[in-house]
Amino acid sequence: MKTKTTTNPSTYSKVWRIVLCVAIPLAVGGIAAALTGSAMKSFQQMNQPQLSPPAWLFPVVWTILYVLMGLASYMIWSAEHSVFRNHSNVRNWLIVYGLSLVFNFCWSPVFFNLNWFWFAFVWLLALWGMIIYLVIKASSISMAAMWMMVVYLLG
Repeated sequence: MKTKTTTNPSTYSKVWRIVLCVAIPLAVGGIAAALTGSAMKSFQQMNQPQLSPPAWLFPVVWTILYVLMGLASYMIWSAEHSVFRNHSNVRNWLIVYGLSLVFNFCWSPVFFNLNWFWFAFVWLLALWGMIIYLVIKASSISMAAMWMMVVYLLG
């Protein structure tokens, strides 16, 4: 007699959480890229420093960074259910993470479409401040998430 095997429903929940967490930053980056596509082309025609990386490398690197950000957010979100975690730290981390995605999204149009270079620089400093906060707070929740956010900060 064959026994019917069932998959643990929590496995599906985990998979969907991972997919959601990775899809959100990828969507943020994809929409921002779509909004700034033509402006980015004109930016590439400007005089670039000798050590400037090739244009094809930017979408590759940013895709990797967005995936890492998504995985880090999954790790933090999953830590909320651990009895050893401070739930307010997790909630605050996720709020600042969401705000950093908004800042990340807005930076490209401000820089590439509006050409507000000084404002974009100040905006970037605020974004870096948020990322530093996320790195510091993640260190008490998930070291793997912290290192993923360090990669994002360095990117």
